[in-house]
Amino acid sequence: MVEERAYWLAWAQISGIGPVLLRRLHQHFGNLSTAWEANKAELGEVEGFGLQTLAKAVKERSQLNPEQLLTQHQQENPHFWTPADTDYPRLLLETPSPPPVLYYRGEVDLQENLGQKPMIGIVGTRQPSDYGMRWTRQISTALAKNGFTVVSGMAEGIDTESHNATIKAGGRTIAVLGTGVDVIYPHKNRDLYKEILGAGLVLSEYPAKTPPDRTHFPRRNRIIAGLSRAILVMEAPLKSGALITATYANDFGRDVYALPGRLDDHPSQGCLKLLSQGASIIFRELDELLTMLGAVPKLDAVTTPTTEQLSLPTLAPEMQQVIDAIACDTLPFDLIIQKTGIPASSVSSLLLQLELMGLVSQLPGMRYQKI
Repeated sequence: MVEERAYWLAWAQISGIGPVLLRRLHQHFGNLSTAWEANKAELGEVEGFGLQTLAKAVKERSQLNPEQLLTQHQQENPHFWTPADTDYPRLLLETPSPPPVLYYRGEVDLQENLGQKPMIGIVGTRQPSDYGMRWTRQISTALAKNGFTVVSGMAEGIDTESHNATIKAGGRTIAVLGTGVDVIYPHKNRDLYKEILGAGLVLSEYPAKTPPDRTHFPRRNRIIAGLSRAILVMEAPLKSGALITATYANDFGRDVYALPGRLDDHPSQGCLKLLSQGASIIFRELDELLTMLGAVPKLDAVTTPTTEQLSLPTLAPEMQQVIDAIACDTLPFDLIIQKTGIPASSVSSLLLQLELMGLVSQLPGMRYQKI
């Protein structure tokens, strides 16, 4: 594991090889340590390796020692995950462009990484109205009190309000930065940054000491979308990073919700566009939103199930595999395929049969839970 981790880090240092090409490289060779030993002709078989990229890769690879690089890198960046690590966030790993190196700082919750604790992204404009701020506070508070982790980007405006409200409600929050995890931007959020470290995580695909760069922030939006089961866009003009996040969410198969606003309100134009394109509307009744996001209803009393209630009918082997994979968790469709090793078409058919038998229910976002 340590060895493969070193190769993820080493490949990430080579210019011209981004997350998408790295994923193809891994899929082609099975692991990146094997890819490191491949000759020029073998690398050329990987889709996306043009002549220039191939020449750079061969040249720069010869100048790196993966094991030494890992040792040196850890001195300034002691905490990071690669896709070779078992605790790399699973939902993010399922996307087409997961960061080859994901740096973190704060309190890790493995339930989040394993997809067992739902994460919801909240994004919006840096210049929100009082209306947008008020609803961001209300929704962030409701999510925190119902066990959701709130993900945002620690930018001014909606991001800052969502982090603050979540922390005040006693919940967990994750900030995805466009800088190194040790660089606070904007600087006015230095107190918020410290609070987030005690109530969640700060994440980035950029190593320590990386300063702000305007090209980094649109890219980090794919991480916010990738981590989250759903994205809530609170307020956003037509040209907004929040709409980039919503586009990534759609591409990744995540649910997108938007807060409606007046037709002549500039901060609401992006939300109105999303609603016209099929995004779900955020209603005044937050209980409905929480239910759609998969909140577990609170019971007034705890009852002990009887032996009769716990008994299950005898199932076919593959059907039993699916029900065992779901167990007590709520799992996305892709993760069920991964856990069972059964083809997607078969898993879809088996889930439908289990739904008809009353043993499984489908939730928004192609997620399933055992009844």
